[in-house]
Amino acid sequence: MSVLEALRVPEELSARVPAEQRGAGRDDVRLLVSRGTEVSHHAFRELPGLLRAGDVLVVNTSPTLAAAVTGRLGGDTVVVHFSTRGDDGRWSVELRDPDGRGSTRPRAGGPAGGVVRLPGGAQLVLEEPLSPGSGRLWWASVSVGVPGLLAGYGRPIRYRYTERDQPVAAYQTVFARPSRDGAGSAEMPSAARPFTAGMVAELVSRGVQFAPVRLHAGVASAEAHEPPYPERFEVPAATAWLVGAARAGGGRIVAVGTTAVRALESAAGDDGVVRPAEGWTDLVVTPRRGVRAVDGLLTGLHEPEASHLLMLEAIAGRAALGRAYAEALRRLYLWHEFGDVHLILPDEAG
Repeated sequence: MSVLEALRVPEELSARVPAEQRGAGRDDVRLLVSRGTEVSHHAFRELPGLLRAGDVLVVNTSPTLAAAVTGRLGGDTVVVHFSTRGDDGRWSVELRDPDGRGSTRPRAGGPAGGVVRLPGGAQLVLEEPLSPGSGRLWWASVSVGVPGLLAGYGRPIRYRYTERDQPVAAYQTVFARPSRDGAGSAEMPSAARPFTAGMVAELVSRGVQFAPVRLHAGVASAEAHEPPYPERFEVPAATAWLVGAARAGGGRIVAVGTTAVRALESAAGDDGVVRPAEGWTDLVVTPRRGVRAVDGLLTGLHEPEASHLLMLEAIAGRAALGRAYAEALRRLYLWHEFGDVHLILPDEAG
């Protein structure tokens, strides 16, 4: 059995509140660095010294939505997680049961035609599963504009390992920018959370460049750990050009978060060249598929069953990832979106 297969994360290593509520700043989290199987331990504030002039950080500008709304389905109280806006105006949603502790537990999807009564007199009608055989996410029509509904009655999605509800500002990254249509991510692109304006300025002053992409992350499968569903993304022409120019000049392309990897790799051809692209991506990055445009990754620490680990393995290699996670456990790093972060860089030894 490999380290990853045997990995068990103790509950006490879950980051239950943001760093700011632990008496620190956003950029005071710890930073685990992997170069091949070599591992070193740092503070996130040391990141500028770990990158070099000519490197490019690819960042996701999708804002985090207050995507959870309480409603009523028949006689039951349910929590609706709004996941992704479809091109036809419908939204994919997940219905959850309140667990009595401020979080939720899974419930069966549907039924088709079911009507959820929402605050302010709004109604949501469940229409069909997002994909055949999937009962978790359903397409639904909503009687009002969802962005306005979320602004008035929504709260960020919260999972059981967190201590309490947080304002939506706690889930926004320094790179987040509003979308024209009100769309965004149901869950925070959390790898970018430790960045501050000061950190960005320091990196720019050292010659590190930033390349924006947009990928609206849907609701994760907290219990079943399913592969990611299709998500909307955009890789602008300026980003495609910058990535190509940096690679030609010997710079490294480091994605900030798995969402940035998915977006950039969705725009990369078989030749590894990134071209402008937008639309929907169903790409799942695995070790077999590999990566074509990304050299490194800054990411959080993921649960052992999470599909994200396949992406990390594609970038770092299984042995390197196993070593890193063993070290993270040994040194008591904190997991999840408010926790510590992991920087995977190319092994350039020799």
